[in-house]
Amino acid sequence: MVKTRSLTGWLAAILLMFVLASCGGNGANSASSPPAASPSGSASPSASETPRELEKVRFSEVIRSIFYAPHYVAMSQGFFEKQGLTVDMNTAQGSDKGAAALIAGTADVSLIGPETTIYIYNQNGDKKLKAFYQLTLKDGSFLLSRDKADSFQWSDLKGKTVIGWRPGSSPQMVLNSLLAKEKIEGVNVVTNIASTAMAGAFASGQGDFIQLFEPVASTLIKEGKAYYAASLGEAFGSYPETSYVATSDYIEKHPDVIQKFVNAVAEGTQWLNTASDEDIVKALKPFFDGTPDDIILESIRRYKDQDTWPAKPELTAESFETLQNVLTENGVLKPEEKLSDLSVVADMSFVGKIGQAG
Repeated sequence: MVKTRSLTGWLAAILLMFVLASCGGNGANSASSPPAASPSGSASPSASETPRELEKVRFSEVIRSIFYAPHYVAMSQGFFEKQGLTVDMNTAQGSDKGAAALIAGTADVSLIGPETTIYIYNQNGDKKLKAFYQLTLKDGSFLLSRDKADSFQWSDLKGKTVIGWRPGSSPQMVLNSLLAKEKIEGVNVVTNIASTAMAGAFASGQGDFIQLFEPVASTLIKEGKAYYAASLGEAFGSYPETSYVATSDYIEKHPDVIQKFVNAVAEGTQWLNTASDEDIVKALKPFFDGTPDDIILESIRRYKDQDTWPAKPELTAESFETLQNVLTENGVLKPEEKLSDLSVVADMSFVGKIGQAG
């Protein structure tokens, strides 16, 4: 297996992106890929209230995926607007870029891996990051195969090539840790293909297996270019993959905004649990233009089946320990760098007040 990038390299990348973002003026894209076109968080198809001034939150998501469906629902159904917020969203294409945007001040909130808060804390810089809402509690990737197999076993990966995610990313580390847990060796994990090019590379003939998020995974399956093999989320178990994160300064200065943000996303999660298929498609379609309705619903089903979105969206001490164990197993965090106090990189008090006014 390919070794993950060192913590030093990760921090160097963060520093470089901070400099680039600082030189980019007000452009939030200076340290990230161009933002995907997205509906405004203030758009509410059924809103009939008297227009009021909304507070803007500059938001950066790590990638575009139905893995983050509750957030898109909160935008399309007007739950952010209901809380008095409008969300200006861009897609960073990486937790490192999302963290850099927070540090540079070009984003207020980022949806990224909570491991970034540990990296920044250990850097001992002026700014600290804190997670305040645990959106997902499972890995969101699925393993697909080129050839159809009646019953997939992890041992089937021996001697095979897997198109995976960049070194140090959560899906890549989860795959590494899972292979180690299953004692599977001799797997060639390719980690140098950009996330946006992975599916195309597989479709063109590269690799025996590929690790993808939804809706790209189901799209490749429907096109007959891949077969479902396994869910990394189900196989690995509980893992705090993606959190809403902000700087500790922003949280301290804007606790009302954070609470309103948390309330809106929580309402989006609740809505997903009771909405009809037709309403779910209508809510998510603007964010996945061109994705067929059945693919959207299949993606939602896969994520619901593996309990992706926890009933209580909290980063607990137990899940934080799981996270740090994965980081040390993958060589991006030294054992002596593990944090014993969750509160230095997380503030879950807002989760405890979900539903209350900001």
